[in-house]
Amino acid sequence: QVQLVESGGGSVQSGGSLRLSCLASGFTYSSYCMGWFRQAPGKEREGVASIRGTGMSLYADSVKGRFTISRDNAKSTLYLQMNGLKPEDTAMYYCARVQNCGPVGGWLPLSKMSVAYWGQGTQVTVSS
Repeated sequence: QVQLVESGGGSVQSGGSLRLSCLASGFTYSSYCMGWFRQAPGKEREGVASIRGTGMSLYADSVKGRFTISRDNAKSTLYLQMNGLKPEDTAMYYCARVQNCGPVGGWLPLSKMSVAYWGQGTQVTVSS
């Protein structure tokens, strides 16, 4: 069965860095679009970044230039490198297998991407 297991969350001060990892199993990882989503207390879950099997990526405006999504298809692992963290980045971060990233050569907005499978989440807390 499909499993997504996140790791790497923690507590950092504003301006710090963290790297999240997500180990995938139970499907042909390289064939699927993957993504990172987050949910802060009292807020709706939002898309952070998405990446195709080819490595092409899409970012939310709020993290562009600070976060980098990447994948290692040989290791079936998804990463999110987060630099310049801000208190507003505090949230539970979820790895996801995305149902459809969008048409060839284009993207669906992160807010329109449907998710087939979710990981259990990893907490990121940024203090000021």
